[in-house]
Amino acid sequence: MASFNSYKLRCSIPGHEMDVRGLAATVFPEGAFVSVSRDRTGRVWVPNSSSDKGFTEMHSMSGHSNFVSCVCIIAPSETYPRGLVATGGNDNNICVFSLDRPQPLFTLKGHKNTVCTLSSGKFGTLLSGSWDTTAKVWLNEKCMMTLQGHTAAVWAVAILPEQGLMLSGSADKTIKLWKAGRCEKTFTGHEDCVRDLAVISNTEFFSCSNDTSIRRWLVTGECVQVYYSHTNFIYSLAVFPNSQDFISTGEDRSLRIWRQGECSQTIRLPAQSVWCCCILPNGDIVVGASDGIIRVFTEAEDRMASAEDLQAFEDELSKATIDPKTGDLGDIKLEDLPGREHLNEPGNRDGQTRLIKDGQKVEAYQWSVSDGRWMKIGDVVGGSNQQTSKSVMYEGKEYDYVFSIDVNEGGPSMKLPYNVTDDPWLTAHNFLQKNDLSPMFLDQVANFIIENTKGHVVGPAQPAGGDPFTGGARYIPGSSSDTAGFGADPFTGGGAYSSAALRQTTNIYFPKTDGVTFEQANSSQITAKLKELNGGAPQEHKLSEEVLESLERLLLSVCGLNSSEPAPTIQQINLLWKASHWPEDIVFPVLDIMRLAVRHPQVNESLCGEAEGVQLCNHLLNLMRPEGRPANQMLALRTLCNCFSGRHGRALLMAQRETVLSRAADLATVCNKNIHIALATLVLNYAGCLHLQPDLEAKAQCLSVASRALETVQDKEAVFRLLVALGTTVASDQTAQDLARSLGVSSQISKYSSVSDPSKVGECCQLLLKELQ
Repeated sequence: MASFNSYKLRCSIPGHEMDVRGLAATVFPEGAFVSVSRDRTGRVWVPNSSSDKGFTEMHSMSGHSNFVSCVCIIAPSETYPRGLVATGGNDNNICVFSLDRPQPLFTLKGHKNTVCTLSSGKFGTLLSGSWDTTAKVWLNEKCMMTLQGHTAAVWAVAILPEQGLMLSGSADKTIKLWKAGRCEKTFTGHEDCVRDLAVISNTEFFSCSNDTSIRRWLVTGECVQVYYSHTNFIYSLAVFPNSQDFISTGEDRSLRIWRQGECSQTIRLPAQSVWCCCILPNGDIVVGASDGIIRVFTEAEDRMASAEDLQAFEDELSKATIDPKTGDLGDIKLEDLPGREHLNEPGNRDGQTRLIKDGQKVEAYQWSVSDGRWMKIGDVVGGSNQQTSKSVMYEGKEYDYVFSIDVNEGGPSMKLPYNVTDDPWLTAHNFLQKNDLSPMFLDQVANFIIENTKGHVVGPAQPAGGDPFTGGARYIPGSSSDTAGFGADPFTGGGAYSSAALRQTTNIYFPKTDGVTFEQANSSQITAKLKELNGGAPQEHKLSEEVLESLERLLLSVCGLNSSEPAPTIQQINLLWKASHWPEDIVFPVLDIMRLAVRHPQVNESLCGEAEGVQLCNHLLNLMRPEGRPANQMLALRTLCNCFSGRHGRALLMAQRETVLSRAADLATVCNKNIHIALATLVLNYAGCLHLQPDLEAKAQCLSVASRALETVQDKEAVFRLLVALGTTVASDQTAQDLARSLGVSSQISKYSSVSDPSKVGECCQLLLKELQ
């Protein structure tokens, strides 16, 4: 292994009154960093003059009403050329500060529990993670989207900026990869809570966990390396500029420096929990710990502390006390320990620990490769007799176990004493009450006790998925004539459109604000199919001749084939609604009638009005569930699209947007081009309604659904409509454009810019790429 200088103390900064929980190197001033603490403050530290190796507090920030638990730097922009500082706290809020005022510029509210992790991306995008099990994407003071899928606290987040990818790590032991607001992949391997993530490159990242391991992953899902050296929870990671070497800190009182895949140096600290770390541009390392002190380490000899300060640091470390049950010393037996003469033998690796007897005391030493000697790192409390009797003293009593419990990063580890004869659930209950913790952690703590005392918990069985629909029918609505109208004109097939218009620099594609509907119909074929299916329907579902005739009259009146037809009656509309609840294997011709009927103002008002609208929405969404029948899925989507043709339908669908688009997005994976075209049209109609509206969260959902659909949709007409939906969403909206850029939309759609058949796909794509430049 290549030789590197060892890191030594540069300075200690007694900067906070309580635990230092987060650190981040600033863009401005150069060489500075920001720290946040349980004392509810954030502070910016700038390096002193070259002769003084310390740091001075330049700026203090306060805005949280509870502990501050994380921090990140938002990159400089035209508005804020020095960048911004974002902090997350136990008050559930995110405060965003400039470097010239102590109070926040603005506060982001939306999480329902502690915000414990933050990461920033391009264009001012901010990603947050919380104990409420969600991550949120923020831009320009607004929540753009919420990432839901974890089953426990999200303790770590990171952004892979070049690809619009986001990562989240959770107490549910998994890591999730997100794109455009949807979970693309779940990484499993860690055996306990995931505590931090660190980006290596566009294709790789590190994770660390309470399971004492660090893992290196490819974004494609493979874990390519596992690193072991820590003996307790690992809390934080940071990667050196060479994108290979890294550092880690944890509950074993240590900072560890990793070179070429191996732990090359271990630095012990006189504090139990080393919560956080960051690397400064000059390669110096900053760590924050539970004693409220920030310590800076350097490998540059001219920045190292004086010999007196280095000795004082070593003396402070040697006076620390170590409980053998905390795991700081690893799995070391205390029986038959050697005496002080054992320290005459050199160690074989940096950071190696050795216990020796000194009279009635047990002392812990660590080997320093750079100094070529054993350094005392503390006295082992309890001594060897305690371990021999296989019991631990805690608050004057003996126990079989004393666990260090870190519940949702609420502060320093809490001690949980336990005897094997105790009931784990009662012990967990008493522990939560004693420490004033939420009863919601009961299962988590009890299962922790069971798992760590050789018990086991059997997880619930995974639910089985439904069988996909595989049947067909001779009458498949929309299979041929239904899409024949989409010819020369981008949507209507009219002759007014010519690609020559592009040469006049006119964008004829977006924004498209008038709704796109599905108009084509063969009413005689629909009626014939309805009668045929009614003939074979179960007796309890058979429609009378009178009802069939009423539905036929309704179909004729809404199709406008006979101008003498009277307007639809309330009775006809009620019969249509009732018939739409036919069994799912025969209901599709009724849905086809409904699809055409909702375009009529009277039907639109009656079915989409305040009283009935939610029922209609729920019924159509039920037909759209992923395991449903493709014909029903397609017609339900088309019905929703056609609802946009009336005022009541638009109001209904805008009110139900989140649910409707979420269910519709799931149908992108169904291999059916007509479903894809209907899905794309639905997103387009939403985008049209949102144009020039300030609802950024709604636009974020449109961007997310359209972007995700483009990953699976192949049909060029569907692709075209999704491109128009994207263009309409970002047109005349700088924030929506920034979000689209941060989601990687440009790289995703660039492959369509050269499509010439049909030419409208390539032309629309080029205009959209220009909009996002």
